[in-house]
Amino acid sequence: MTDYSKTKRAELLLPAGSLLKLKTAILYGADAVYAGTPDMSLRTQSNFTLEDLVEGVRFVHEHGKKIYLTLNLYTHNKDIERLTLFLETIRKVKPDGLIIADPGVFMYVKENMPELECHISTQANVCSWLTVDYWKKMGASLCVLAREVPYKELKEIREKCPDIKLEAFVHGAMCMTYSGRCLLSNFLAERGANQGNCAHSCRWNFKVRMTLKDGSETTLDISEKNKELFDFFLEEDFRQGDFLKIEEDGRGSYILNSRDLCLMPKLDDLLKIGVDSLKIEGRNKSEYYAAITARAYRNAIDAWYENPETWNPEPYLEEVQTTQNRGFTLGFHNGRLTNLAQSYNTTKTVGEWLFAGAVREWQGDTMIFEIRNTIKKGDVIEFLSPSTLEPIRLRLYEFVDNRNGNVKEKVNPGQGFAIRIAASQFNNIEKKTLKKLLPPLSIARKEAELSEARQAVFDRHIQSMQAERGLISENEITVPEPTRTEIRGKDTIKPPKEDSCCGKGCNGCVIFWNDPKYEKAREEMKSKKIGEKLDSKLEK
Repeated sequence: MTDYSKTKRAELLLPAGSLLKLKTAILYGADAVYAGTPDMSLRTQSNFTLEDLVEGVRFVHEHGKKIYLTLNLYTHNKDIERLTLFLETIRKVKPDGLIIADPGVFMYVKENMPELECHISTQANVCSWLTVDYWKKMGASLCVLAREVPYKELKEIREKCPDIKLEAFVHGAMCMTYSGRCLLSNFLAERGANQGNCAHSCRWNFKVRMTLKDGSETTLDISEKNKELFDFFLEEDFRQGDFLKIEEDGRGSYILNSRDLCLMPKLDDLLKIGVDSLKIEGRNKSEYYAAITARAYRNAIDAWYENPETWNPEPYLEEVQTTQNRGFTLGFHNGRLTNLAQSYNTTKTVGEWLFAGAVREWQGDTMIFEIRNTIKKGDVIEFLSPSTLEPIRLRLYEFVDNRNGNVKEKVNPGQGFAIRIAASQFNNIEKKTLKKLLPPLSIARKEAELSEARQAVFDRHIQSMQAERGLISENEITVPEPTRTEIRGKDTIKPPKEDSCCGKGCNGCVIFWNDPKYEKAREEMKSKKIGEKLDSKLEK
């Protein structure tokens, strides 16, 4: 078999739901981005204007990267008359390719703009080498494979179709009709899922109702008062005796709620067989999500190419777990799904970290930092450099309002509110080095304040992924499943850590950098990388 580690490198492809997310993805290591606009591709949830798109294409090309536009709707007659205008706009924008699902649209583009590279969308349900070969013969440059294609079949497709590029999803939300061909949204919300307007009906709260068989119209409403009297199960005809329990409360039941896809632990499988493009989903996520996923997968990919034999996914998996998520699953990678691929208690995302803010600009040696979450006195902020995985920590005790210089002990996000942070507040980092490590658009995070129930949800997510990977058995999952009543409880508020040292050697920590009892620890920090934690406990 061809050694793809020597012949070519996989492309890291990130979503660009807005101009800011596009720039963030490129800054943090994406090789390419994909985007669409409502007036062009009918992706109604896109935040791109045509002017933004033109600027975005210019930004991407200036950085030597690529951008693809989406036209992966399934057309109705009313959409066809817009295709001419679409192609006229394409000629002005000059992207690197177009992502298409509808065969009619594909032929229209090939006939009217043959010079444009065409990629086949995941919504085209490409699941076999025969289909890939068909699209190659039609003139497609790349096929995005359906999420339900397991690794074993993907490997065979690569072997039988070496002359066309293949793209596979590695991270992001999972659709219960996996290749995106869904009628739920049309029936329940009159919104066309295959025209970029999905209502995500699969994640709705479905309520269970029971009507007596004597024909009476009285309906039994399952509530908090009587729910303990009943258990409800689904049984499918071909799997009799396999009862799927339906949990129900006042808010409903989540029976179609998939965990999020994360193939970081299996990334080496895809790289070994030469998958050309590794795709991340999430155009509606924040720029924090774009930065974290781009940075983690960029470092993971580069590390594998540098030394495949010693490659370890754990540090990169830990990084993507800092995003808000529904828990991770390997999806169909191993061929079969298990109950670990779904979450039955909540559709909400959970995580131990929150998006704190982003570097807007540098004014001399002063950082203008835009606030994206509430930060209070004593909080530790982790600044995340695009060039290294190690965070740069800074404990803040006061906040200088960028507008008027007023000093506050707590700041909240809103309307672009920003604070001023002097470079001198970062200990042991030269100003020039700091500004290079944290250019404009660099993002930062802070620890989330989780209730016990939400922490349990997160911890169970981690163990669930370990079980799916075969690191532990399902019986070894020790964290009990919190009830939905517990999950909905308010998060507890933690007091600021201003009277003790957390042991991370944070910049700006008055206790760590000034108290004599931490002198030995400060000496140890001198040999550490920027942002690296101490190995030993602090001496007191």
